[in-house]
Amino acid sequence: MIGVKKHVQALAILLVMTLIVTGLVGIGSASDEVSGRVVIYTSMYEDIIEAMDRTLNKRFPNIDVVFFYGGTGTLQAKIAAEMDTGKMGCDIMMVADPSYALELKDAGVLHKYLSPARENLAFEYEKEGYWYPVRVLNMVLAYNPEKYSLEEIPTSLYDFAYDERVKGYISMSNPLTSGSAMAAVTALRDKYGYEYFEALGNQNVMIESGSVALTKLETGECKVIMILEESVLKKREEEDSQLTVIYPDDGSVLMPSTIVMVSDEWSASNNIKAAEIITDWFLSEEGQASIVDGWMHSVLKDYDRLPYDSIPTMEILANSMPVNWENCYYEQEEIRTKFEELVTFRR
Repeated sequence: MIGVKKHVQALAILLVMTLIVTGLVGIGSASDEVSGRVVIYTSMYEDIIEAMDRTLNKRFPNIDVVFFYGGTGTLQAKIAAEMDTGKMGCDIMMVADPSYALELKDAGVLHKYLSPARENLAFEYEKEGYWYPVRVLNMVLAYNPEKYSLEEIPTSLYDFAYDERVKGYISMSNPLTSGSAMAAVTALRDKYGYEYFEALGNQNVMIESGSVALTKLETGECKVIMILEESVLKKREEEDSQLTVIYPDDGSVLMPSTIVMVSDEWSASNNIKAAEIITDWFLSEEGQASIVDGWMHSVLKDYDRLPYDSIPTMEILANSMPVNWENCYYEQEEIRTKFEELVTFRR
């Protein structure tokens, strides 16, 4: 009886390994029949792009994958200008959150594709296949334990705006130019109202890039900052920094950044089959390993690997502040105007 059980277990393991290998071979076999160029616009760190580029060149030697890097605001401006000409300069975009994917879908420039990887996703995707989550960003707080104790620091996003002990010593990115900051202030507006913006203005919050905020955290010019988790984790691993993530008591703002494909009539390379293959790779375990190596969380179910020094993705998700992506898109002008009036102009 024990021998039979061992035989069954061995067959089960063999079946699982076969499925895994078949999935990777399936992608590889399809790519053997496809060649040409695929241009990807992305806002990911440049050193992460370089590592991904090397992996993709080995996995798909017949496909010339070209990355173009820029901040979200810069890329969105570039894309808008290209749309005015009737032709895009890319074939795939990994730029922002689902609200921007909604905008591009409404503009009619996206290709819909039902990726076989969709069944393995732990996060929402567009049911017709217009966009998929490809990496999970996480808006958190951070502080410097070498300058201040945790008892001096607010540990919730609410107190970030209302705790007078840190007035004039807080910083965040600009939602007028940063997609992740826009998603965060939308979630905060939905939870706490526009009074939250007014409180940020009263706190004399500094509006600046994440790199500047991290430097001020190191020097003590800032006591606490609102920032993407990946920026802090990257610094901890690469520079042995003591800067520390605070996962807010009232919830991190979790953002599934999307991957979208440009439709044939708009795309730079008119190579949709190659774009589909590259999309499938990004949603595979191998592709997601590159994402996690870049200090971002995976979008896959039951995926054990975590970014350096982070906590489990599902633990963060369980205490996250929801983002209404339709509000983030359709009400963006109102939210931006209110932010300018109540925060930017009051400094």
